[in-house]
Order: sequence, then structure tokens, then C-alpha cells
Amino acid sequence: MRVIDSHTEGQPTRLVLDQGPDLGPGSLAEQADRLFRDHADFCRGVLCEPRGHEAMVGALLLPPNAPGCAAGVIYFNPAGPLGMCGHATIGTAVSLAHCGRLSPGVHRIDTPVGPVEVSLETNNRVSVENVEAFRHRSDVVVEVPGWGPVRGDVAWGGNWFFLTKECQIPLVSEQIAPLTRFSTALKEALEQAGITGEGGALIDHIELTSPSPSAHADGRNFVLCPGGAYDRSPCGTGSSAKLACLAANGLLAPGERWVQESIIGSTYTLSYRPGPAGGVVTTITGSAFVTAESILHFEPSDPYRTGIILEERH
Repeated sequence: MRVIDSHTEGQPTRLVLDQGPDLGPGSLAEQADRLFRDHADFCRGVLCEPRGHEAMVGALLLPPNAPGCAAGVIYFNPAGPLGMCGHATIGTAVSLAHCGRLSPGVHRIDTPVGPVEVSLETNNRVSVENVEAFRHRSDVVVEVPGWGPVRGDVAWGGNWFFLTKECQIPLVSEQIAPLTRFSTALKEALEQAGITGEGGALIDHIELTSPSPSAHADGRNFVLCPGGAYDRSPCGTGSSAKLACLAANGLLAPGERWVQESIIGSTYTLSYRPGPAGGVVTTITGSAFVTAESILHFEPSDPYRTGIILEERH
């Protein structure tokens, strides 16, 4: 199985070029559902130890369903499929350019939540016009055992997020372990309280926000992804959800620049235009770099061919 590894502002992507499972007919959303339902061993084997690690995100290259798209991609992590993934879209574009499948310019990439527009500006710099983001609920209060009441917004940016208004723990890299514990407890409290996204959708991403201590950024975040790993990048779909909340509060105008900083100090530059359904269509700009080209082997006698699944360690 041929793969290209990259990182986008620190967050890894593994693009699977061939030898993926047969997902049958239908839309990319239907195929994404089958990917983890019927082929969970494939997902874990590609991403988990000993071939990968818990923070790695997979991108399975497929023919597009939507007309005018250069490629179709299903994103997944060890916990399951993702609707959309900003950092992995940037990484996929850079990886496809690296192997000669994408030229500089504007392209459309088909995803399970709809096509997104990708502008390959240089070999490493990419802008992504995301699917429309919107705030679903504002000022939601949830009681988190051991932490007390936590206030935040529920928003969609290609995945479902709960974005806190403030955080009791400083958003600095030295606090990643307690930030992970707090975010995990918050996610469990949301489920216990029955707080969901639109139509009862599971909120599977937690985004803690604060002002940035850096002069070059407007805000900082810590994002806990499904499966319990934190996002090393500023999280493209999470940043889109953040802009939807800022716009809904009248704190950011269309076209105004917002620089979002991650817990490790990497940044995305964002702006938005009003969306046709009343939300915002964000443009996310960041850089990705190819780190490896590999052929993965799955020896039938290998006891860890489908990955090593460890219990939560935080």
C-alpha cells in the first residue's frame, strides 16, 4: 500500500494512494460510513502503532462523485471517519502536487460533507475554502464533574465542536496533559447531558479557546479530536467553527483577517464570506510539508498488523 506522509502546521496526514478497501457504490458519505463500519482494521492498521501514532489522520484517495472535482478523499483517524479535515486537505493537496497529480492553481476536492475548493499557491502553501460553517447553539452551560460549570457554543465547521468561552487551564504546551483530561471530561459531560449538534449529532471535537499570548495571532486553541489525541495544528474545521461564532457575535466582519494559533504555536490565516444558508464560508491558509513516501506491508502472520490499540493514557 503506497502512502505519502506530510504534516500541516505540525499535524500529520497519511495519504493512502492505492490498495484501499472496496467501499462499494454510493456517495462519499455512504462510503465513509462503510469504511469504519466494515474496515476498522484497515483504518487502525494504517494509522496506529507500530506504523503510525494516535495523532495521525488518514486520507483515502478515491474517485470523486461530485462533478468538476480533481479527487475524492475520505478522512479518518483511529476512532473513525471524519466529515471534513482542514489540515488533511492542505496536506493532501501538497502530497498530490509532490507526486505530480495536482498542479498550481484552483481545484475542487470532493469530501463526505461536500466539495471544497483548494488553491495550491506554492508547493507548500495552500488555501482551502471550506464547507459552510455555522453556530448551532450559544452560551450552553454544562456541569463537568470535578471542574464545575463550563460555558460554550456548539458549532459546525465540517465536524461538530463545543467551543469554550474561557478555560481554567492556561493554553500552553506545558499543560497538554491536564488540558486533555479536562477536554475528555467535558466531552463526556456533554454526552451525559444530551447536548448535541444539529439533529442529535455527536459533538466529537472539543475546542478550548483563549486570547493568544503572541503578537502575531488573534486567538489560541487546544482541540481534542475523536480518540483522545490533540490537534497539533490550529484545526481547520475548528477554526471555521470559531469564525462562525465570531461572526454570529458581530466580532469579525466579512473579509477581515483572523490568525488562529495552535497549542504548539503554529498558525492558520483565515477570513470568511457570508454563506448562502446564513453561516460563513471560511478560507483557511496554511503550509504543509511532505515528510515521507512509503510502502506499508501487512504480513498475515504479524500479530500487530491491524495496529496496537492502547487504553487512554492521559
